[in-house]
Amino acid sequence: MDVQLYVYDLSQGLARSLSRQLVGTQIDAVYHTSIVLDGIEYYFGQGVQTCRAGATHHGRPMEVIKLGSTQLPLEVILEYLESLKEVYTPESYDLFLHNCNNFSNDFSMFLVGKGIPDHITSLPQTVLNTPFGQMLRPQIDAAMRPITQAPTPQPVTPARPQATSTGVMPAAISTGAGNALEANTGRVSNVTMIRDVDRLLDLAKDRCAIIFFTSSTCAPCKLVYQPYDDLAAEAGTKCVFIKIDFSHADRSINVRFPHVRATPTFITFVKGEKRDQWSGADPRQLRSNVEILLNAAFPTHPHLEKSTPYLLKQSQRPITYPKVPPLEKLVVKMGDAGKDPTISSIVSFINAREKSGAMEAPLPKLPQFAEFLKKSTSVLPPELLFTALDLLRITLTDIRASGFFAEEHKGATGTPATVHHLLSHVDQLGDSAPYPLRLTTLHLACNLFSSPLFIPHLLSPPLSSTLISILTTALLDEKHPALKASALSLAMNLASCNHHIRMKKHSTNASHALAGESELAESEQVEILASLLENLSLEEEWSDNKKMGLICVGWLVYAADMEGELRDLWKVMDAAGSVGKIQAKAAEDRLLVREVKSLLET
Repeated sequence: MDVQLYVYDLSQGLARSLSRQLVGTQIDAVYHTSIVLDGIEYYFGQGVQTCRAGATHHGRPMEVIKLGSTQLPLEVILEYLESLKEVYTPESYDLFLHNCNNFSNDFSMFLVGKGIPDHITSLPQTVLNTPFGQMLRPQIDAAMRPITQAPTPQPVTPARPQATSTGVMPAAISTGAGNALEANTGRVSNVTMIRDVDRLLDLAKDRCAIIFFTSSTCAPCKLVYQPYDDLAAEAGTKCVFIKIDFSHADRSINVRFPHVRATPTFITFVKGEKRDQWSGADPRQLRSNVEILLNAAFPTHPHLEKSTPYLLKQSQRPITYPKVPPLEKLVVKMGDAGKDPTISSIVSFINAREKSGAMEAPLPKLPQFAEFLKKSTSVLPPELLFTALDLLRITLTDIRASGFFAEEHKGATGTPATVHHLLSHVDQLGDSAPYPLRLTTLHLACNLFSSPLFIPHLLSPPLSSTLISILTTALLDEKHPALKASALSLAMNLASCNHHIRMKKHSTNASHALAGESELAESEQVEILASLLENLSLEEEWSDNKKMGLICVGWLVYAADMEGELRDLWKVMDAAGSVGKIQAKAAEDRLLVREVKSLLET
């Protein structure tokens, strides 16, 4: 998609002719900007606003600048915009410090990897640098606010596509199968041709289907017409309901189903295989058999029937490390690398954010910071590399910055380039990496979870395997307790996200509804679980670390595949026996131990 910058002059030409007289310096325009994407104009005023491109109350733009093009999926773009709404609120608008041009700059940096022209973003400071500008600031702000924060004439709500947050369209939807499934479920499909029967049964090959054979002369059949319709509506996408009227059906249907000799007759299918057949117009029997059918296609997991309130009430908010160190000392440690202008801008940004919040801290040039970070692994020695990673760690606590680094890759999909480069470098150093670098890397990894845009990347290779390698190495490090505690924080974040996706899958019972939202690979879950169980056996006394490890184990095993490698592992390692030996002190903690033990005994 092409990305354009619409530039307006709020003064309608007056700034060019009167600015030198009023403020003592030449100003060509009072700039208002917006980002135009796919025919929709996005701008900041009364919060983040949208309208059809060119339809704002500002009239025609004085200039249209092509910023570039983006291959990011619209779903990802809209998710980033949602995060910007936390920073760009109606109350936060300030003509000089936090305005439409700051919004356009942030949005542009995310979309195309560069900001808007400097002469636009620097204008407020140019005005404030003059004595008259400072003096007239309240009057200028009051005069402009009704214009800049006017309601949108015709708001537009961008349609969210059926895409994943990784940018990959689900296979079912990209081929039209997902739409076909939705169009042919939740209601009864009346068919007369065998090809339509085959098409509908093919749609149900990963779920279940039922065929109702009837005829216009069958009076008893009418008793189950409405119940059959009702069951189809209740089942939704879980089951395909088909009705065949022999009075109008093609002869080939009789050939395909020669054993259907009476009406009403019902035949059910589970995952493409015939399951049951019966005759009779009994609504209660029909409902009972459909419930059995649905349970066969979507069996209830035994863990879902257990009472585990203490495990499930544990906070799943990501654990982050936002503490800001003395930045001046950090930069001094970087030596000549710390003299890079990029570092100065990042430090200024962090200081402004700490002092006044995100609203008065315009984003620095993040692409240049990303380039510095990539070079830092060759410029800085391992014992000083932690300084660069620490700056990134703090920067990631800003949702605008974390969104940029999450989608900093070429093409519509990919692995976040800078983060992957840094984590891979530290992982390759292994145990030889200096302690400060290993600790900072773990804290940096935890902060990645602050943006929902990062989650799909963090649960997929290559980032997931790199994170797990770093995590498991630190988790079993007996020399440095802080490394183990930080590794457990990272394990909590990974296990929590994995658990969240798994529970969504069980709540929908429809694989197509969660295409693109995938759990960690089972082999990676096995690796984490093995390390956690070993760590629990090493921790002798009950502690916060032991509790975190226990919660991670609970989240990883809860509703896991009962035929999978994860269950094989916890059985082989006698995890239930190990957990059962844990002696917690508080009553709630003892109940938590009991709940996790019961899951492992399943």
